[in-house]
Amino acid sequence: MATEGRLKNIVAIVATTRLTEARAKIFGHVLNPTGQKSPHKILWEKLISDKVAGWYPYDIKKDDPLVMARQEQERLSKFEMLKRRGKGPPKKGQGKRATKRSK
Repeated sequence: MATEGRLKNIVAIVATTRLTEARAKIFGHVLNPTGQKSPHKILWEKLISDKVAGWYPYDIKKDDPLVMARQEQERLSKFEMLKRRGKGPPKKGQGKRATKRSK
C-alpha cells in the first residue's frame, strides 16, 4: 500500500510539472520552477513599450528645420524679455551657490 501511494504522488508531480511546462509553452510564459528572480519581466515590458509607441503618430515637427528655428527664436525672445525685467538666469558664477560661498 505504501509503495502504491508513493507511486501516485510521483505520477501526480510529474503530471503537474508537464502540465505547467505545456501551459508555459502554449501561452508564451517563462517557466521558473526554482522561483528565483528573473529579468524576464523587465525585458517583456520593454517589448510592450515599443508596441505602444507604435500606436502614436510620428512627430514631424522634430524634423522640420523651420519649426525648430521658430521654436528656438521663441525661446530666445522669452529669455530676452525675462532679462529686461530682471528675471533671467544669472551669469555663470553669480548664482545662489556662488553668493553663499563668498559670504
